[in-house]
Parts: sequence; C-alpha cells; structure tokens
Amino acid sequence: METKPDAKSTARKSSLIVTESNVRRSIQSIEDARMRTTSLVKGQQIPRNASSIKFKTTFRNTIYDTMLRRGWKEAGTDALDWDFYWADREYVYELLDRAHLAPGQRVNHFRNVVPQGFTDKESQAGKTYSRKASQVCALCGPQVHIYTTTPRCRANDQGLYHHNALEKQLGNYDFFPMTYILPSEYAIFVEEFKKHQGVWIMKPTGKAQGKGIFLITKLNQINDWRGEHRTQGISPQVENYVVQRYVANPYLVGGKKFDMRLYALVPSFSPLEVYIYRGGFARFTNTRYSMNSTDISNTFIHLTNVAIQKTSENYNSQHGGKWDLHNLKCFMMAKHGVDRVDQLFYEIQCVIIKSLLSVEKIIINDKHCFELYGYDIMIDQNLKPWLLEVNASPSLSANTASDYQLKCGMLYEMLDIIDIENTKTATTEELNGFDLVFRNGYMQSVEASRHIWARAFNKIELNRNEMMQKRRELLQPEMVITRNA
Repeated sequence: METKPDAKSTARKSSLIVTESNVRRSIQSIEDARMRTTSLVKGQQIPRNASSIKFKTTFRNTIYDTMLRRGWKEAGTDALDWDFYWADREYVYELLDRAHLAPGQRVNHFRNVVPQGFTDKESQAGKTYSRKASQVCALCGPQVHIYTTTPRCRANDQGLYHHNALEKQLGNYDFFPMTYILPSEYAIFVEEFKKHQGVWIMKPTGKAQGKGIFLITKLNQINDWRGEHRTQGISPQVENYVVQRYVANPYLVGGKKFDMRLYALVPSFSPLEVYIYRGGFARFTNTRYSMNSTDISNTFIHLTNVAIQKTSENYNSQHGGKWDLHNLKCFMMAKHGVDRVDQLFYEIQCVIIKSLLSVEKIIINDKHCFELYGYDIMIDQNLKPWLLEVNASPSLSANTASDYQLKCGMLYEMLDIIDIENTKTATTEELNGFDLVFRNGYMQSVEASRHIWARAFNKIELNRNEMMQKRRELLQPEMVITRNA
C-alpha cells in the first residue's frame, strides 16, 4: 500500500526550496530578528549561551550535525528568528539581494561570487598580456566563481587587484594550467593546440562530481563535442566548458594519482582575511597511473572524484580512497626531507592567497557573510603545486568515519572563528586547527611563513592523541555514519 509523506516531512522539503514566498517571509522577519539581537555593553557583545543560538540549514550532513553538537537549536521550518543560516548559494543570493539582515545574523556565502560578465572581461584582459598568466582558477560544476589573471592586468581598472609589496613575496601567477573557455575562446584554443598538442582535459562549468569531464588528444575529439553544442540565431545558450592543459606528470604514491583537498576560510574580503586549515585529505584513484593512448578514456586512472572512484570494482569503502594529510606529509617528508615539504606547503599557501587577492576588490563584502572554500591542489613530479579548482560550496558529506571526523572537526573550529556565541576574547594567528595567514597583508615574514606548516605539523604530532580524544568526545559513535547532502 502506498504511504503518504507526513506533514512534517512535506513542510521541511518545501521550506528548502527557493521560492518567492520563502524569500518574502524572510524579508518580513527582519524587524523581528533585530529585536532579539545580542545586547551591547561598551561596544562589545555579551557572550551568549549556545542553547540560545538558532540555526537553519538546507543540508543534512556534517554541518548540520556539528551545529547540533555545539548545542545550537534548529529553528522551525517557518521560523524567522534565526542567528545562523547555512544554505545553498541561490537562496543566500536571493536573501541578500532583497533583505537587510539584522546585526549578528550570519550566512555562509557572500553576495556575489562571479559578477555578471566578469568571465569575459577577465579573459579579454588576459589576451592583452601573457596568455599563460590569464587563467581560470575556480571551476567546480555550478560553483564557478574565482578567476585570476596576470598582475600586469591591474591597470585595466576592471576591479583586478594586486599588492606591489606582495609580488616579490608570493611570486608569479604561474600555478594554474593553461586554460580556455569554450565555446567563446575556441579559435584561440585551436591555435594553442596546434602549437602544443599533448593531452587536454574538458570540464563542464555547470556540473559537479566529475560529470561530463573527459580527456582529449586530438582536435577531432573536441570537434565532435563542438558540433553537438553549436547554436545559431536565437537557439538556447550553449553550456560552457573549460578546456585545460592536463598535468601529465603528477606526483604518484604507490603508482597512483591523487589531489589534495584543503580548506580556506574567508570571514572578510575588505580587508581580506584568510585562514587556512592545517588538516585535509588526499583523494586517490583506484587504478595505477598510465598515459598510454588506450588508457586516456579511463576515468578511474585520471579523475580523483569520489563519485567516480566509488563505482570502481577496486573501490575500498573502508578508507574511501582518501589519505589524511598527516599521512601524506609523513610519506613525503621521509622521501624528500622536512625542508622540501615545508617549502611545498608554503607555496601552496601562496597559491591560496594569490587566488583570493585576484578577486578581493570584486567580491561585495558584507559583515554578515563569510565563505568556506575547498581548494583542489595537485603536485607534479617536480613538487610544484597546481591549482585545479576552488569550490565555493565544498562537499560536506562524509563517506567514511575518518572523513566524517575530519569535516566535523574542521567545521567546529570554523564556527569558533565565526564566533556566533561572542566568546572570542582576542584575535590570534592560530586558532585551533586554523592559521590566520593573511589580514590586509601577509601575517608572517616570508622566511617565517615557510615554517608555518612544519610548526603546525609538529604541533599536530605532539597533540594528536589529545585532539583525537576531543573529537571522539565531540562525535558520538552513533553519529559516525555516511550522510548525503
């Protein structure tokens, strides 16, 4: 017999849909929300009891569990008096465009991620200068949002930003593979392809989890794609793709390719403030790496996306094809030495900062907003880091117990920095698992910053047992399960 969904379930689902009525109700709630804002004493907010914090979210994964574990209370389906809202970008954009949030309310996205037309302006500016330096640096399905270009383009008054004092510290913008946007830059790409063929990778800008990604070695392969997507006159708009030179010499562990997922927290873009999480993980393929022509189409060799790898017959559900960043560092330090690995992670830190500097003056800053970015970094055989993607909405679902603990621990410490409870007594450069690496300027000298990852690594080593015990206390065994967004 067919069962009907209960009223509570139906109401919850309807509340997560971006509709005119939902947005209107949120706007109408603004005055009520202001009335319950935290009291002020001598310009400082009084610490709040965690049980008084009300949150809303459109997700049921690690962020949901983390907020509950902090003692926060989930606001009702139609409740309007929330303090913290973790939602998808579309809903946040609608809310910020049409409402004036009350003091103390926080949401997890800034008002704009890519300004309308920014892609075209950025690309056009780059054509005037070194094409190698004009690169897309953030593509993750629907989360296309950060683009960077050569520092020389700062004079074109398109909002591109550059710190002269940081140019020598951070080095050149050569951390992103040669990239073109299709179909708008197809002709330019063809010229480059004829000069330097090799292997290129095609990525759709409107999909996630590795969907629609494929490798090409011949122009006729892309011509087949182009023929399917050609439009004329008033035909529907073509789905954009990014074609990027494939990093064909990746650093291998056990003969397998991997990339790293790191997290960066940006509480403010004006001034730019960047925290980098010391933890993270490496995502491995299930099949040994090969560049043989017969293996080019094998996604289990070339794509590290969990959604793809978990369909492989070699997939291990115990570790999920992931390796903790701690273990990766141990492996690399034993092979290359502490100093070389320390230098590598300093370079990765510079990559993260430079990518955010490139959009500092473009993002609309708002004291109610913050952003958690997921950075996908690949290392080549020369220990050079390459930025593959920047995700404005990194996956917070967990497919293993260790993955769950890592993400919950990271999110818990992220919320310490956001400080909805107003318990932060002083600003520190090191807060739990996060390091403050940039605040309107580099937070350390170049030499000192090269040791930040080594210091963090040693600190994690000394306190690892204590940290794991705290996480076990925080995360009850029954909560360590696989959850889907």
